[in-house]
Amino acid sequence: MEIVPGGITAPRGFQAAAAAAEIRYPDRPDLALIYSEVPAVAAAVYTRNKVQAAPLIVSREHLANGQAQAVVINAGIANAAAGQQGLADARQMAYLTAEALQIAPEDVVVASTGVIGQFLPMERVEKGIQQAAAQLSPNGGAEAAQAIMTTDTRRKEIAVKLNIGGCPVTIGGMAKGSGMIHPDMATMLGFITTDAAIEPAVLRQALKASINRSFNLVTVDGDTSTNDMVLVLANGRADNPRIDGAGPDLAAFQAGLDYITGYLAKEIARDGEGATRLIEVRVKNAPSLDDGQKAARAIAGSSLVKAAVFGRDANWGRILAALGYSGADFDPQQVDIYLGEVMVASDGAGP
Repeated sequence: MEIVPGGITAPRGFQAAAAAAEIRYPDRPDLALIYSEVPAVAAAVYTRNKVQAAPLIVSREHLANGQAQAVVINAGIANAAAGQQGLADARQMAYLTAEALQIAPEDVVVASTGVIGQFLPMERVEKGIQQAAAQLSPNGGAEAAQAIMTTDTRRKEIAVKLNIGGCPVTIGGMAKGSGMIHPDMATMLGFITTDAAIEPAVLRQALKASINRSFNLVTVDGDTSTNDMVLVLANGRADNPRIDGAGPDLAAFQAGLDYITGYLAKEIARDGEGATRLIEVRVKNAPSLDDGQKAARAIAGSSLVKAAVFGRDANWGRILAALGYSGADFDPQQVDIYLGEVMVASDGAGP
């Protein structure tokens, strides 16, 4: 596997663009388009917040058939808690994008991020869509990644190339996220593109597995949001043998997808609103994956652990305490704790 430039436009057959629509932010790009030259197999994972924004509702409807060809994303206004007007605006964004690209509205995924409870300025949105559609480029990945930022301090993008069945396959991704980051999809949008040929059901399974090992393990401030999703589009332009089930081809694709989601998840955590430290919790020898994840989430989400790390205080007792209330199955007298490479507790007690 090789890291390559280009982000979401690194895979064959994908273009992207950005526009300064001034939806909320003056003098900066705040609307992005992603376009596949052919209809793509699509899969998505969504926020588990019971309050779901209009674009999420519309995108769920459009992705029910497992196909998409374009994505329109705006930053600044979330189009959440906007009632029937919000739904109408989300559908209008899909229609305007479809009209500009001469594709079906149902093949357009809509995403928004920003302030909740405000209406979109649709005249500006329309102009932004038209401008972005006219500027679509196979080199537009970086601009699109910049446009979807809200309180992010830097764009987040990555692409890798791998070999599947003797064919070069590329996977690219971009994401945004800053505040309100917590396991089970928080204020975060992730968009992944690939030129791999893959069956829809297999793509859905691969994405779910990858998300559970990456985005769903990220926590910054304990809040979850209304808008967020991770979407993957696979347009098949690599002409690899179609991935239709378990085997070396799926294993290679899964490894590439896991690298993309893992990288983006860490970048989101690293760039969390006000964050100055990145903590990675590794749990070994847990009786089950579920127990390991419970332990890691409790430790990473603990305010006391975060305070200790921020203050450069090796207070390992806070880690043990968080482990104790995590709900994970473990023997307190068989716990070793390391900070980096330094053992600070052995068999549940200080060294």
